[in-house]
Amino acid sequence: MAMAPSPPCIHIFFASILLLSNFNQGFSSSPSTLQENHSNGSYSGQINSNSVLVALLDSHYTELAELVEKALLLQTLEDAVGKHNITIFAPRNEALERDLDPEFKRFLLEPGNLKSLQTLLLYHIVPNRINLSHNSSLHHHSTLCRDRIKLGSQSGEKLIDSAKIIQVNAVERPDGVIHGIERLLIPRSVQQDFNNRRSLQSISAVKPEGAPEVDPRTHRLKKSAPPAKPGSAPVLPIYDAMAPGPSLAPAPAPGPGGPHHHFNGERQVKDFIETLLLYGGYNEMADILVNLTSLATEMGRLVSEGYVLTVLAPNDEAMAKLTTDQLSEPGAPEQIIYYHVIPEYQTEESMYNAVRRFGKISYDTLRLPHKVLAQEADGSVKFGHAENSAYLFDPDIYTDGRISVQGIDGVLFPLEEKEKSDTKTEMKSVKVAAKPQRRGKLLEVACRMLGTFGQDSHFTTCQ
Repeated sequence: MAMAPSPPCIHIFFASILLLSNFNQGFSSSPSTLQENHSNGSYSGQINSNSVLVALLDSHYTELAELVEKALLLQTLEDAVGKHNITIFAPRNEALERDLDPEFKRFLLEPGNLKSLQTLLLYHIVPNRINLSHNSSLHHHSTLCRDRIKLGSQSGEKLIDSAKIIQVNAVERPDGVIHGIERLLIPRSVQQDFNNRRSLQSISAVKPEGAPEVDPRTHRLKKSAPPAKPGSAPVLPIYDAMAPGPSLAPAPAPGPGGPHHHFNGERQVKDFIETLLLYGGYNEMADILVNLTSLATEMGRLVSEGYVLTVLAPNDEAMAKLTTDQLSEPGAPEQIIYYHVIPEYQTEESMYNAVRRFGKISYDTLRLPHKVLAQEADGSVKFGHAENSAYLFDPDIYTDGRISVQGIDGVLFPLEEKEKSDTKTEMKSVKVAAKPQRRGKLLEVACRMLGTFGQDSHFTTCQ
C-alpha cells in the first residue's frame, strides 16, 4: 500500500502542474497525438498523474523525494520525462536517515554545495528504461549528470556500481521505472568535492606564544621570529614532532595548529580512511592504522600541527603476503607503516614528472634513516629495488592538500645492509698460527748444534 506524500511535495508538485497547465492553456491534443509525440521523443510539456515522478513523490522513498525537492530538480526531471523514459535507482529511507555519514549529509544540504547535491541525485537517474528482469549482464549506462554507472551481477545478486538492488521494478509507469537499492550512490566528483571542502587559503596559522627569552650573552630579550604566513609549514621538522619508540606518542612540539585546530587533522585522517574503505581493496591497511596500531590518531595530530603526509598504501593482496613473523615482533607493524609514509605532499603527477626528469629519486620516510627509492618503469612509478619493489597501482585515491594516498601493489621493506667480515682479525689469526711453527724449527736447529758440542743437556727445551 502506498503511503501519502509529504505536504511540501504535494504543494510543489501541484504548483508545477498548475504552471504547466497555464503555459499550455488553449492548446488541445488528442491522446493519439500525445502518444505519438512521446514515442518520437518530442516534449509535450505535460506531466499526467500516471507519471513516474508522481509515483516517486507518492512512494515510500520519501527521503529521496525530499532531496529532489531541496535540490530544485523537479523541473529538470519533468523535462527529462517529457523527452524519454527514465530509470530511477532509489535508495531506501534507512540508507539516507541512519546509514549516511551525518557530516556528509550536512555537506550536501549546505546552500553552497547545491551543485554537488544535484550531481549526486542525477547520478541515480538513467535517461532510458532499464528492465532488470531481462538484463543481468555487465553494462555501462550514462546518467543525467553525464557520469557512467555500472550495472552487473555477483553471486546471483544484481548490483548497480557496488550497491545491491533490493527491489527490482518497485514502481513501473509508462514513462519510467523505479528500482530500490540498499544505499546511496556517491559519484567520485562529489566525493572529491567533499574531501576538498576546506579552503586552505582561509586558514590562519597562529604561532603559540611563550615566556620571553633572554640572551645570556647580551642580557637582552631575544628577537622573536617573523610571523609565519597562513598555511605555511611548521618550523620544526616532522621528526622532532615524533616521539621515539616503537609507536608514536602525542607529539610534544607545538606547531601552527596547536590548541586552536586551524588544521583538523583527525577529521582529514578519518576522511581518507573512509575513502580507502569505499574505494575497496585496502581494508587491511585501514585495519592496521585504526585497530592494530594508534597511527591514525598520531597522523591526525601531525596534520593538525601543519605537517603534510603522503601515504603509499599497499592493497589487500600485497598485505596478505606478510607472514606472522613479520607482524608479531613488537613495533613491527608501526615500522612497516613508517616506511610507507613520506613527509611530503606528492601526487601521482608530481612523482611521475620527477622520475621522468631525474630518473631515480629517494624520498625520506618516517622510518629514519631509511629512504624509499622511486623510478620510472613501464610508464608508471616503481618504488623500491628489484627484489622488493611495488608499482603505483591506484593513483590519487585521496588528495586534500594535506594528505595524499597512493595505492601500490606491494609491501616495501628497506634494504638490509650486509655485515662485512673483519679481514684484520683473519690476518692476525694466520700470523699467530705461523709463529709457533717457525720457532719450533729454530729450536731444533739450535739443539742439534749444541748436541755436537755436548752442551744440549744443559737446556731443558732440547731434552
